[in-house]
Amino acid sequence: MAKYAIDLSPLTKSRDFRNLWAAGLISYFGSMITYVAVPFQIKELTNSYVAVAISGLIEIVPLVIFGLYGGVLADSIDRKKLIWITEALSLLFTGMLLINALVDSPSIILIYIVSGLFAATSGLRQPAMQAALPRLVAAEDMTAAAALMSLRWQVGVIIGPTLGGIIISTFSVAVGYAADIATFVISLILLAMMTNIPPSKEAEKPSLAGLFEGIRYAFARKDLLGTYLVDLAAMFFAMPTALIPFWADQLGTPWALGLLYAAGTVGSIAITLTSGWTNNVRFYGRAIMWAAIGWGVAIALAGATNHLFLVLFFLAAAGASDMISALF
Repeated sequence: MAKYAIDLSPLTKSRDFRNLWAAGLISYFGSMITYVAVPFQIKELTNSYVAVAISGLIEIVPLVIFGLYGGVLADSIDRKKLIWITEALSLLFTGMLLINALVDSPSIILIYIVSGLFAATSGLRQPAMQAALPRLVAAEDMTAAAALMSLRWQVGVIIGPTLGGIIISTFSVAVGYAADIATFVISLILLAMMTNIPPSKEAEKPSLAGLFEGIRYAFARKDLLGTYLVDLAAMFFAMPTALIPFWADQLGTPWALGLLYAAGTVGSIAITLTSGWTNNVRFYGRAIMWAAIGWGVAIALAGATNHLFLVLFFLAAAGASDMISALF
């Protein structure tokens, strides 16, 4: 079975890749704890579905704008410095959440502002992370490195929210934020140990023209627009993120808050590990359509039962459908 196991060689061949991978793994654990803590805290302060949903809406605009501009920046400045600065900013923002959680009357407005700032820094960091890989590993190791980066994300999404739910329900939201801060400190130390990743000599200076060029390309491709619209429809009308803090209470299992967040990723990993069948699919658009329908049906079934095991099962099925859509 050795030939089917994940290739770990990039971690041993490249010290810089090993530090980048470890830094991201550790900080992502903490970020997922905060990912659970923020909506839970808003729910506790307001008991309002709408108030929880607003925090997600606030993230959309900065995530899109800074995600697009982050791609432009990643080609024109030192990628290590960009990653380090955005990690440091995330630590600062988490510190603001911690202080806010410790006061007698935490500010909802501050939580919303920090949520937007988190989205902006994430949008700036992710393109730099992806663009750094070709500079850290050899061409023949790129596939293995990409798989390891994906594994890092998937492990973080499963374990981080699960651990966060336990910490928050057992101790407090403030303890969750403090744990996130600790992971950022470790991450910054590991990132500081990396060598610089300067831009190539051919790189153009960052500009809005480069950003709009990418947007024009996306809108000129009808096949891309189709996938965007299918995915947006599924996310707008059947993404239960704002309901999860209330869902855990309705099920009578507050300790399972993190499991509800992580269940979808379990389904995603199951599809990733068994994705060989996708090589035999000819009609990608049709596959995306059926995957989106599968997502909606699974979410509806999850909402139709009050048994925790069945809810987690259907959420995992939804995550599996989402991964099928992503693959195609």
